Amino acid sequence: MNDEKAKKIEQLEAEMARLWEESQNETDIKKKQKLIAKRNTLQRKYVAIRYNRKISRETKKDLVAYSFIAPNFIGFAVFTLIPIVFAFILAFTEWDGNNPIQFVGVSNFAQLPGDTFFVAALKNTIIYCIGTVPLTMIVSLALAIVLNQKVKGRGFFRTISFFPYVASLVAITTVWSMIFHPTKGPFNYLLMAVFGVDQKSLPNWFSGSLVMLTLILFSVWKYMGYYMVIYLAGLQGISAELYEAGSLDGATTWQKFRYITWPQLRSTTFFVVVMLTINCFKVYDIAIMLAGGSDGNLSNSASVLVYYIYQNAFDYWKLGYASAVAMVLFVLVLVVTLIQFAYEKKLEA
Repeated sequence: MNDEKAKKIEQLEAEMARLWEESQNETDIKKKQKLIAKRNTLQRKYVAIRYNRKISRETKKDLVAYSFIAPNFIGFAVFTLIPIVFAFILAFTEWDGNNPIQFVGVSNFAQLPGDTFFVAALKNTIIYCIGTVPLTMIVSLALAIVLNQKVKGRGFFRTISFFPYVASLVAITTVWSMIFHPTKGPFNYLLMAVFGVDQKSLPNWFSGSLVMLTLILFSVWKYMGYYMVIYLAGLQGISAELYEAGSLDGATTWQKFRYITWPQLRSTTFFVVVMLTINCFKVYDIAIMLAGGSDGNLSNSASVLVYYIYQNAFDYWKLGYASAVAMVLFVLVLVVTLIQFAYEKKLEA
């Protein structure tokens, strides 16, 4: 062992001894943990130097762990992380994908308030979210409560309720288009035959002011089965003893729901609301399939933010402007999600 190595080992030993003594005298738990962690780091370095180990055991373990993570992380970085970062940069530029990129500052964002198509898409997206989130949550919870009881054919009805979620979107939107067809659909025929609605006054469910209602009802029908399963899992995690105690106290069915079921499902409801909100802001395929017509173009009454992003990026090749709209959508979802988390944290306090 040369003098330089011996000196370094001696310094490490002294430093480890000092850190150990400080950690023993420290009363603050967090500070004590930091001192112990620092001492462990020095100890690994000490062992590596003393026994001529170029890589310590802990480092080898870390490398093995990173080797398992690397394939997934590389895929995430290439196909998600880098595009997101590039989109942030593009939001402050003007680029058509062919000519050189030009930095324009906040010019893209300044154009948004005066863009009637953007305002319409933003308004439609918010209306869709406000209508879909609570309605889907209520229907899913109601289904879960009913199908959690011991009723005949429970498994069959659970399967039927979940079927729209796993069914092909193209197939079920085609069926809905046929059912609610303005002139040939059975629903409008029912309105005409039973309720006496004049043929000229029959509603067009896929255009005008009714299109958002159609999108909301379709989304509730399609996704209620998935969230019903989540609520079923939450309901089955509630202890039966709570309901027995409520029955002994003379609680009614509504009181059991209000004071036992609903509080116990708070974390489940929070998850459902967050996931529903994020998915509703990202709506695109349902709008295109139901209201896009034969050419796949949405009118102002049916346009949503994701469609407007696609339209600017790949129809008009205004990639910078499309990225700016995408950043607005990102901030909108982030703010709403943070508010939901803050509200949940306040309830838990």
